[in-house]
Amino acid sequence: MKVLCRTVLEDAYPGSSIAVNGTCLTAVEIDPDGFWMDLSSETLARTNLGELRAGSLVNLERPVAVGDRLSGHIVQGHVDGTAEFLALRALEDGNWWLALRLPPDLERYTIMKGSIAIDGISLTIAGLDDGALSFAIIPHTYENTNLRERRPGSRVNIEVDMIAKYVEKLTTLAV
Repeated sequence: MKVLCRTVLEDAYPGSSIAVNGTCLTAVEIDPDGFWMDLSSETLARTNLGELRAGSLVNLERPVAVGDRLSGHIVQGHVDGTAEFLALRALEDGNWWLALRLPPDLERYTIMKGSIAIDGISLTIAGLDDGALSFAIIPHTYENTNLRERRPGSRVNIEVDMIAKYVEKLTTLAV
């Protein structure tokens, strides 16, 4: 698959990691107008990348460099699954309210004010209601991500908090 882009390529080279919709991928070939990547069957089964079509808007991000500040929570690009996009509605204050339905096996990793990555966007959980998660979306996030193009029923990639998964493993081993 090829992604057309420019800015994210500034210091990229073949072998660089570039997250596409929150999925860590390897740039296998770089052109002046974008990069090519290989997609494994595991990646296609666990993410929404197989649903992309020519012209789809995607979120792109380079990995953090050692010594850089972390802006958000720790996001590795290791997608845990997908969630159903329920709604994105405008609020009177210029912000937006996003609602998603998580698969049951990922619900246990969520808490109020906890972190989760949606298509690679690090967000804070603002509402939990029986598998439905809600988030406040500021105008900058709305304007600079693919959330504005999502429609009810579409799938978004989800990466739950890595620390929650480690805590779960450690507590089950201790029993």
